[in-house]
Amino acid sequence: MTVSESVHTASTTTASTTASTTASTPVVPTAAGAGAATPDGVLRPHAEHAFADELRALAAADDRPRPARWRLSPWGVATYLLGGTLPDGTVITPKYVGPRRLVEVAVSTLATDRALLLLGVPGTAKTWVSEHLAAAVSGDSTLLVQGTAGTPEEAVRYGWDYAQLLAHGPSRAALVPSPVMRAMAEGTTARVEELTRIPADVQDALITILSEKTLPVPELGQEVQAVRGFNLIATANDRDRGVNELSSALRRRFNTVVLPLPATPDAEVDIVSRRVEQIGRSLDLPPTPDGTAEIRRVVTIFRELRDGATTDGRSKLKSPSGTLSTAEAISVVTGGLALAAHFGDGVLRPGDVAAGIMGAVVRDSATDRVVWQEYLETVVRERDGWQDFYRACREVSA
Repeated sequence: MTVSESVHTASTTTASTTASTTASTPVVPTAAGAGAATPDGVLRPHAEHAFADELRALAAADDRPRPARWRLSPWGVATYLLGGTLPDGTVITPKYVGPRRLVEVAVSTLATDRALLLLGVPGTAKTWVSEHLAAAVSGDSTLLVQGTAGTPEEAVRYGWDYAQLLAHGPSRAALVPSPVMRAMAEGTTARVEELTRIPADVQDALITILSEKTLPVPELGQEVQAVRGFNLIATANDRDRGVNELSSALRRRFNTVVLPLPATPDAEVDIVSRRVEQIGRSLDLPPTPDGTAEIRRVVTIFRELRDGATTDGRSKLKSPSGTLSTAEAISVVTGGLALAAHFGDGVLRPGDVAAGIMGAVVRDSATDRVVWQEYLETVVRERDGWQDFYRACREVSA
């Protein structure tokens, strides 16, 4: 039995142990199997299931060269993320709205032997892009290590089934492969989320994997060598530099792509509208009339407080301690839609988003509340057409 075969055997015989050490054990069939379907009742399907029809249409239409074990060509992967229309009329919806060149750089990096680091402030779709890249490249986005302050080295390398270990000693059957080890053996894409939250000594377990493309198993006197098609996508956010900063040795193993906040209000409104519509469908929220006006209001408030100035540049503003990201805007609007659908008349109104906006802005009750009150009195109160929103905010602030 080869080491690759042992990895497969261990992953099937000790799945329950893997679940305790990583966040990646699939509980549904992965898209790696043809025709994999999403089980009924899943709250958030993996990308390869949610967009299976688009991926199949792209695979059928994509006649460009594909790297080893890739489901699509680099052109096909970029088209899947950025959207487009295929020759047969199939519409590929955009998964990421942003500079095309950034996506092309990210995809081309994965076609080399360099790992990819997606860097940016919270809410810039790093996790979203990571998941969709893995789904398009490998057909499986579930080989995931979720970084936390308590992530152990076993989540990156491998662990042991202690019942087998005590009964028979170190053996292939006792080995519990990490998602990274499985990706190496299968030639697929692994993901590491929030890399800078992982302790520094655990981060450095990636150095040999990324530089030598091998993972030693000294207890068995063996190693797992990465097969063609293997690569790794990591994410980290700019606000976490003081948590567990990456060593220069590890950072050199990555090509870094910085994902920016949306460049214009219109782009951010478009992103929020698309994601809210998708989330609303997955949650079976009753359809509501067009809420673009309130979405634009949420985006305007977040951008002004983020930038420290009003849109027209006439007034300087204090910025709160939170990030007020696009992801938070999506959350505020989704919550507002639920309020409008279940406790209102189905129309998204100022009162439906006021509490959510205040909750996103006021994270530190001492300082952020002052920032929010000043913004309400100096900007919202004086802005034409915003009186209903001002009254709604004063009501929830009382």
